[in-house]
Amino acid sequence: MDLEIAKEITLGDQALFNSYFLKYPPQTSEFTFTNLYMWRNFYGFNFMEWREHLLLFSRDIFETKKIPASGNKEALYFFPPIGPNPAEIVVSLFEKLKDVEFHRVPEGITDNVRNHNKFSSLGIDILEDRDNWDYVYEAENLKNLPGNRYRQNRRWLNKFLETYNYDFKILTENEVELCKKLQLEWCIYRECEDDDELKAEEQAIYDALDNFTTLGFQGALLCVDDKCAAYTFGEMLNPETMVIHVEKAHMDYEGSYQAIGNLFLKNNVKNFIYVNREQDLGVPGLRRVKESYKPIRMEKKSIIYQKT
Repeated sequence: MDLEIAKEITLGDQALFNSYFLKYPPQTSEFTFTNLYMWRNFYGFNFMEWREHLLLFSRDIFETKKIPASGNKEALYFFPPIGPNPAEIVVSLFEKLKDVEFHRVPEGITDNVRNHNKFSSLGIDILEDRDNWDYVYEAENLKNLPGNRYRQNRRWLNKFLETYNYDFKILTENEVELCKKLQLEWCIYRECEDDDELKAEEQAIYDALDNFTTLGFQGALLCVDDKCAAYTFGEMLNPETMVIHVEKAHMDYEGSYQAIGNLFLKNNVKNFIYVNREQDLGVPGLRRVKESYKPIRMEKKSIIYQKT
């Protein structure tokens, strides 16, 4: 196979990617065009079609940004293939390319690779990637926060609703600049310039917001005294599931995170059974918050690589 025919992701590739996602509905949060487009520069993604599958990979991310499971910084970083038989493609790529790793691999593909008759002979190994497991919730639970187990979540939500005179707005092009202003303030507070991943996230968010109309995701914001106190955006992951890509709130407004998350779902998520709120990245505080909303399941992911 010739990797040189692979190309970078542009907005013009949206229809191709969406055709694959329509035919092979994803379960994990990485696989929407919005998410791949907004993070394309951080990962240095290239993509190509091969044997009826869509392949996404990075040539040099291990040299500067990620630690390879195999210890080989020259390995190619692949996302799992998208298509009818991704496990077979994973095995074929190990045979053809040798120095490759597959990251963010969903449980179903992982199991099929593990059960492949060439698993042992190729020296393939699997490493659970707990920091990147997705949290999946029942949409109705996040909207209604029922019972004693959501008492703390309701308390923070009500704190915001009862304290501030707020406006809930559906995100349109007219509100993009308000969201970007809050993002800038959030990054100043969190000192993004001193954190490469937060700086990359900031740029990814700007890329998404600047192309809001073309990308077609949904979003909302809360305004207090004409100032954006919180914003969020997400989109359909599959026919049953909404994925939330971004949720940011100003620390001056108590309960603003809880409020934007709740009101967005009540107003925008009417035809979805589940909500995927992505991963916690191993951040202890983020893990506690995501666990507090009582996920009904985790979308498990693994790293698949060859032992050296």
